[in-house]
Amino acid sequence: MTNRLDKELQFHQTALNLRAYRQQLLSSNIANADTPNYKARDIDFSKALTGALNMRLGPVALATTSAGHIDSAPASPFDSMAQYRTETQSSVDGNTVDMNTERAAFAENALHYEASITFINGLLRSMQTAVQGQ
Repeated sequence: MTNRLDKELQFHQTALNLRAYRQQLLSSNIANADTPNYKARDIDFSKALTGALNMRLGPVALATTSAGHIDSAPASPFDSMAQYRTETQSSVDGNTVDMNTERAAFAENALHYEASITFINGLLRSMQTAVQGQ
């Protein structure tokens, strides 16, 4: 029964983790809007979610066999899915952050994150009702 519950929730867990990662990327873009030569990054959510569900999270990390080896694993399993955003307006200092684009993407992603949480709560409530037999 636990495996079935895990399987039911795996999609939503992966989607939430990916939404949280995207929110970090967008926050970083906004925070660096005035940093010269900063390149905005984002992910293609649907492609990244498909890859994450199929366990294609990017390159395999190298094994470290000694304490002197440098850890090559990325900070997040989704790091390999982040891409540089195409520049919409050129900037003199080389920065590619467009605040209108970043704000809209940030708000959209936050809305989808909240919707996913609401959906998961409803799913868990339904499962609890089914288990209790009411």
